[in-house]
Amino acid sequence: MVEEIRPTAKELLSLPRLAPLVPMLYVAWTDGELTPAEIRMLGNAARAQPWLDLRSTSVLARWLDPLLPPTSNELALVREHIRAAATRLALSPQDSLAELGAKLAELVSGTKELPPSVPELVRALASVEAVLGVSSRDAVRALVPSAAHEPRRIGPTEPTSFAPEALRAVLDRKYPEVRSKVRTWLEDPAFRQQPTQDTAKQREQVFDWLKQLADEGLGRIAFPEGDEAGADLGAFIAAFETLAFFDMSLVVKAGVHFGLFGASILFLGTERHHREYLPKVATLELPGCFAMSELGHGSNVRDVETVARYDAEAGNFLVHTPSDSARKEWIGNAAVHGRIATVFAQLEVGGKGLGVHALLVPLRDERGRLLPGVRIEDCGRKMGLNGVDNGRIWFDHVRVPRENLLDRFGQVSADGEYTSSISSDGRRFFTMLGTLVAGRVSVACASLSGAKSGLTIAVRYADLRRQFGPPGATEVRLLDHQTHQLRLLRPLAKTYALDFALEYLVERYVKRTEEDSMEVEALAAGLKAYASWNVTAVLQEAREACGGQGYLEANRLPGLKADTDIFTTFEGDNTVLMQLVAKSLLTDYRQRFEDDRVFAVLKLIADRATSVADRNPIATRRTGSEHLRDGDFQLRLLRYREEDLLASVAKRLRKRMSAGVEAFSAFNQVQAHLVALAHAHIERVVLEQFLHGVAAVKDEGLKVVLGRLCDLYGLSCLESSSGWFQENGLMEGNKALAIRKEVVKLCTELRPDAVALVDAFGIPDSCLASPIGLGHLSP
Repeated sequence: MVEEIRPTAKELLSLPRLAPLVPMLYVAWTDGELTPAEIRMLGNAARAQPWLDLRSTSVLARWLDPLLPPTSNELALVREHIRAAATRLALSPQDSLAELGAKLAELVSGTKELPPSVPELVRALASVEAVLGVSSRDAVRALVPSAAHEPRRIGPTEPTSFAPEALRAVLDRKYPEVRSKVRTWLEDPAFRQQPTQDTAKQREQVFDWLKQLADEGLGRIAFPEGDEAGADLGAFIAAFETLAFFDMSLVVKAGVHFGLFGASILFLGTERHHREYLPKVATLELPGCFAMSELGHGSNVRDVETVARYDAEAGNFLVHTPSDSARKEWIGNAAVHGRIATVFAQLEVGGKGLGVHALLVPLRDERGRLLPGVRIEDCGRKMGLNGVDNGRIWFDHVRVPRENLLDRFGQVSADGEYTSSISSDGRRFFTMLGTLVAGRVSVACASLSGAKSGLTIAVRYADLRRQFGPPGATEVRLLDHQTHQLRLLRPLAKTYALDFALEYLVERYVKRTEEDSMEVEALAAGLKAYASWNVTAVLQEAREACGGQGYLEANRLPGLKADTDIFTTFEGDNTVLMQLVAKSLLTDYRQRFEDDRVFAVLKLIADRATSVADRNPIATRRTGSEHLRDGDFQLRLLRYREEDLLASVAKRLRKRMSAGVEAFSAFNQVQAHLVALAHAHIERVVLEQFLHGVAAVKDEGLKVVLGRLCDLYGLSCLESSSGWFQENGLMEGNKALAIRKEVVKLCTELRPDAVALVDAFGIPDSCLASPIGLGHLSP
């Protein structure tokens, strides 16, 4: 009995007024993802069409009854009808389901019962198609093989909505001349990848490259000749970021020498240090190291064991490694090329410990021979970055001139009197650690370039490589598969978001003052962690997305993965850095409000963070594209999560410490919460800066494509944390589902521009793959 009232293909196809809806009805039942509620929504939208009569509406109701779906046989009949009719139509790969339906209607109707033109009918069907939430073009290509023919444009990519060069100008908006200069350097035939397992040869090659770049003026970008102390570190970071398109060992070696060693002299030294050392740093005449980390303490710089004890009679310092755990570990440039190091040690003057300070300690003479009392071992071959000569350093009562103390923040007189303009040992320590900011900013920017390289290789390959397709038709490009779009375009959106966020970080770093230095340090720590985690995830996805080709060393992905994996660790372990971010937020929180008002403060913050509009039942269920693609809506939710986590962790800490729990233990008990807070904060900052960046773009075409990327990033953040938002009453299940579908739709919309979006990075082809690599596969 039930079978008699099930929908049939015969009655559906016998009614001309239903012809425009036939492709959508077929896709609705074969998509497999529509819920009963969405089937009903589709029915409501379809029945609202003005050309339907009573008979058509009745049949349509049966075809959209979620309790009685059509059988597979009936659906097969509908599919064959569509394909047979499509042979009489001029279909384009760009056709949507609405356009296919309109053309079918025009073909079978022959009357004026329907709207007079295909464009008008397409507009009328748009609201019905929107409910499906599928890739409309992909659905047409899968349903009608004849629609999957090649686009008329010659070349591997589909027509794009913008010129990559125009978007590159947006991405290169800060320091464009410097970026262009580095790209020109990299076009020199000398800068080509030379795969080798010989570590010594690789190190010498990297050093030769660095010397050539120093001769070309790389060091002078950071330390201008005649005005070395007037360094433009923003320009150098832009050069560093661009250089990271080529070879990560070269980038790290340049970062250690110019960025860490040079910056330590610039920021911790005084005029005499600048005058004596910075010109030699700029030309690579004096290769240097940055010796901070120790085996036993890692990220805990405050408790390093190396000692610098002042000998008042001799007028110099004795630098000593008191135990094996105090050896300097993983010091770049130390194993082979470094002749001098900035060494962080516990300063002792007159028997009194004064905390960690930095001194310039010579390591080798001009012929490269180790100096007395200095012992260095090679760390050995590593997972990656084997062009960098990492070493371990021990000091055995090495005498260092008093003038070698980098004494901007703490001075020792000849007779052994210590003075400092900063009375607090703790504040002085954190002020001196400001040298780490340059390193963290640089690692974040190198991570961005690594992600751009991996995405460029993977997206170009996906636009050329074909796999699977409708029976009897040409296989489709990988990038036309929905899953492939999701796996590459979501990280592409995040990488674009990071581009804008890191520009903001560099600007804050260059313009930082004493008042906002701690805030900038926390921002650098968080974005370094976020960017380096991103490149690790991106390169894994890119490797998998390229299949076996991605495993070939010639195609560069293996080298990129190996070289950037350490980015999550050096210049600070990411998890430790995220705790630093959270503690900075808590410090700011405490400074804003008095402790004895803490509970009133919690309520105040919660009230301020909670948007009544976002929490009411209607808002939590809103699923329209216009609402979901509202950047203010996305940002409000991310800001609410951040403020809520901040108030919550502050409350938990206060509760524990009020109960007598020691501060370290209290923080240890909420570490996971601290990291979640830091992650929420950084995601909010990144989206905020992406929105600001898009708003500043003048070209309307670029604004549209960047807006889609921004929406894709914002909604991906909401999608990944949808459980939290549902738990806290800002989202219902249907809204979470709508966000997931909107992400899919955005990927579909961005797909035609995907290759142009990676071309806009401006990575020289010579930096990406060899001639047998991914970038040269035939279509």
